[in-house]
Amino acid sequence: MSDQNNEDEAAAMGVAPQPLPDAAEQPAGEAEPDPFVVLQALQAENADLKDKLLRAVAEAENVRRRAERDRQDAARYGAANFARDMVQVSDNLRRAIATLNPEEREAASATVKALIEGVEVTERQLLATFERHGIKEITPAPGDRFDANLHEAMFEVPGTGQPAGTVVHVVEAGYTIGDRLLRAARVGVAKADEGNGAHVDTKV
Repeated sequence: MSDQNNEDEAAAMGVAPQPLPDAAEQPAGEAEPDPFVVLQALQAENADLKDKLLRAVAEAENVRRRAERDRQDAARYGAANFARDMVQVSDNLRRAIATLNPEEREAASATVKALIEGVEVTERQLLATFERHGIKEITPAPGDRFDANLHEAMFEVPGTGQPAGTVVHVVEAGYTIGDRLLRAARVGVAKADEGNGAHVDTKV
């Protein structure tokens, strides 16, 4: 009866009556997610997180190794500039010792002899200090083959009878620090003799 009254009132107002929704047509609740799909999503997320974690650990290890290598290089080569200056002191001590030839030294007074001995002791102590800090002397012997990695050719000497490029004179000793070259040994090398087959004609 109530529904009939509503329809009559709607008709009187000029409004078409609207049918009530059927309970069977109401939207159903969302379906439960497939557990297998959920498991696959969780496994994929877990694999992604594991990959990111491994990458982060690897990057941290690389940073640690670089820092350790930099620390070792700083400890080993940080004094390279200072050492390069100190080898010049060694050069000067050696030149001072070489100033007197054996005859002059033998004839020198006791004071001069004591002075020379003091300079020699100082040079030996300096070289020993170099050795303790990984600084080693490079002194090629006459007849050694010239090595561009360790030697610097200052001049060529003709008529030595030695093969071209052979060290015939050492001007200054060289030095290495660790596995790096601190200063090349400065040497004179044998010049190729004319007609011995070693000369290369550069004229066209």
